[in-house]
Amino acid sequence: MRVVIADDELLLREGLARLLREVGVDVAATAGDTTTLQRAIDDHDPDVAIVDIRMPPTHTDEGIVAAHEIRRRHPGMGVLVLSHYVDARFAMRLLGEHPTSIGYLLKERVSDIAVLRDALARIGEGECVVDPTIVARLIQRPREPDPLAELTDREREVLELIAEGRANAAIANRLVVTDKTVEAHIRSIFGKLGLDELPDGHRRVLAVLAYLRVTARG
Repeated sequence: MRVVIADDELLLREGLARLLREVGVDVAATAGDTTTLQRAIDDHDPDVAIVDIRMPPTHTDEGIVAAHEIRRRHPGMGVLVLSHYVDARFAMRLLGEHPTSIGYLLKERVSDIAVLRDALARIGEGECVVDPTIVARLIQRPREPDPLAELTDREREVLELIAEGRANAAIANRLVVTDKTVEAHIRSIFGKLGLDELPDGHRRVLAVLAYLRVTARG
């Protein structure tokens, strides 16, 4: 896998590059701003771009803007956005328009190279990766209206684990149930959220977005 890394913190981006190279990831280039990032992408055509959410000059949402531009110009390229902060609005702004090959993780999470490498692999395969901290915070917030009102407690558990990017077998292991039980819960979730008639490929992502969009409003 080939990646480029954009972060205005020199020590962080070079440290991240070193860690990734140690586990066999091809770090084609690093950048300290979004202009340099776009040039690196054009020059190296990476599989995934790793982008800090707050970049020069204003250190607000340049990373999100860059992610949208990357996906506009390179629709098949994955993007992993990193942030120091839990901000559901930024997460939903990104995931709402690009529900596949995209990720949003807290920077504290990527100090575990196994977590980072797994996220990159999943994004490269077309999955959506959302930091578990963001998922947990959104699920705990009160909603009005609540798109999950008809879900049982166990179905909510399953949906949270889906949002964390877990496969059916991993969910079954976590909840100590059979794979068939997990499949039944997922079918029920899709039905209650009105997703049962959609193509199989994106229903897991859309099930997560169905309630993340509501909880991120305001």
